[in-house]
Amino acid sequence: ARMRLLSLGLLLAAGLLHTQASLLARSFQLDFEKDCFLKDGFPFRYISGSIHYARVPRPAWRDRLLKMYMSGLSAVQVYVPWNYHEPLPGVYDFAGNRDVEAFLDLTAELGLLVILRPGPYICAEWEMGGLPAWLLWKSDIVLRSSDPAYLAAVDSWLHVLLPKIKPRLYQYGGNIISVQVENEYGSYYACDYEYLRHLLASFRALLGSEVLLFTTDDAQAEDLRCGTLQGLYATIDFGPGSNVTKAFGAQRQVEPKGPLVNSEYYTGWLDYWGEAHASASSARVAQGLEDMLRLGANVNMQYMFHGGTNFAYWSGADFKDQYKPVTTSYDYDAPLSEAGDPTEKLFAIRTVISKFQPLPVGPMPSATTKYAYGQVALQKYADLLDVLDVLCTSGPIHSQFPLTFEAIKQVHGFVMYRTQLPRDVPDPAVLGARPHTVCDRGYVMLQKEYQGTLERDGQTALQVTGRAGDVLDVLLENMGRISFGANISDFKGLLGNLSLDSSYLSNWLIYPLAIDTAVQQGWPHSALPKSSSRGRAGPAFYTGTFETPGITWDTFVKFPGWGKGQLWINGFNLGRYWPHRGPQQTLFVPGSVLHVGHPNNITVLELEGAPPTPLLLFLDQPVFNRTLSHSTKDTE
Repeated sequence: ARMRLLSLGLLLAAGLLHTQASLLARSFQLDFEKDCFLKDGFPFRYISGSIHYARVPRPAWRDRLLKMYMSGLSAVQVYVPWNYHEPLPGVYDFAGNRDVEAFLDLTAELGLLVILRPGPYICAEWEMGGLPAWLLWKSDIVLRSSDPAYLAAVDSWLHVLLPKIKPRLYQYGGNIISVQVENEYGSYYACDYEYLRHLLASFRALLGSEVLLFTTDDAQAEDLRCGTLQGLYATIDFGPGSNVTKAFGAQRQVEPKGPLVNSEYYTGWLDYWGEAHASASSARVAQGLEDMLRLGANVNMQYMFHGGTNFAYWSGADFKDQYKPVTTSYDYDAPLSEAGDPTEKLFAIRTVISKFQPLPVGPMPSATTKYAYGQVALQKYADLLDVLDVLCTSGPIHSQFPLTFEAIKQVHGFVMYRTQLPRDVPDPAVLGARPHTVCDRGYVMLQKEYQGTLERDGQTALQVTGRAGDVLDVLLENMGRISFGANISDFKGLLGNLSLDSSYLSNWLIYPLAIDTAVQQGWPHSALPKSSSRGRAGPAFYTGTFETPGITWDTFVKFPGWGKGQLWINGFNLGRYWPHRGPQQTLFVPGSVLHVGHPNNITVLELEGAPPTPLLLFLDQPVFNRTLSHSTKDTE
């Protein structure tokens, strides 16, 4: 018996040593002699694609990742949006769709390596580039710098996130081969090396000395000067049509030896509200990929391999001479469409990959079934002004002058600002705001009558008439905080005073609206019907229901004759619609948000004015391509 125990002990010890030895053998490193990566000591080149788990419903994660694997990718690149997981200081959410660990475990199960980009800033055309809006509660904070207040918040977050990442690193038996620090920091004005050094020290302390850390910047000397740091491997980004030799020459200026890496090879481009739908030729994308792979380069197809959707309020905005908010659809003209369907571009890319490495055996999974549920009639439930008690249960905040969203700790959505006319206005007077005061759109009502809309970088004045004491309401909409192109301290709401002719308006009641909280709790479908003025324009809620035919399929909803607003189905916020501004005409509705066997509840907040016969049209394909800006003509 003693011999058997001894033998068992020796076997267990041998197994433990074998496990330790296999872990010791696992490594992912730079080879500066052969200008490549080494995986477990052997030369390795990755072909990767980007997917943002926050833009894909959790039930679809496996489908999208499997299609990426079957495309021939060896890795996926993944951002972690800080503001998605820490909605309020010290309040963390890693449940459901936010379960990043489950997503990473799924990538490993499917045989994909991971290039992780945990920020803290990620850009990604995501609200505030992934930075939490609550950072702006300290109004003089300098974001993405060595400002002590900013660094304290970053450190607190990294101490929560990175311990979840460490056991999933390749050298510890996981599948994460490299980790990016910050994101295109060279394009930011601050150029604060102390900040980069602080991040490097934090990542090393929390992830260990072996993990491969890198940076990504545009292939320009100035960007590479401010975005790189000794101890972080410098990679670059560029798209099809770029001179590949010249672009990698820029990387060689800062990294004379080591692997060539394009961390963001652009397969498509994003859409802005009011501009043409962007697209990129499959042939050009495939040719650019082949040119890089022939040089032995490592490539990640970002922006995007699969884009997905900016549900709720998560779309960001760029600043390029003016504020440019991003559409709800994040289709990106990517190889996998918004709904996760393989495209012609995917097969062109797959053909190129097959020239350099074997493809997985088996067929590409097919497109998911789409269903045209048809026409659904809606009824007006109430004007927004008549339900302020439901949407702001704590009542208004009194202030002499307007306060920003940040000052009243409202992150997303809408805030109502109310005051009274200080005098009789028998002749039209100008209700106006200085430039960059209305962030981002203000829907103006006087005595509950809609007057029109004030807009950032757009119309900043309206003419009004009225009597002293008449109630003036301005509903402010946050269209997404700037994620790229300027100092990203993008405050929302009324940033200054409104004036009537030349005199400032004062004595405001400010209502932070918790619309999503109410809708998620079943309102207004669970509430008693309101008697409402049917024909009145301006912000109002509409409701309706529809049933599915025994199974729930993905669908797309069109808004014939509607203005601008927000859509919820079964309490899930599907995002912003704005058909007359375009180009996007339909919103993607994942089948996973729909019910079988009982009605699906539709709630619409229309901001400007619904059509006389309010209805929605559910289609089996999307309409992205209305390209005439600010036109009412539909060019499907």
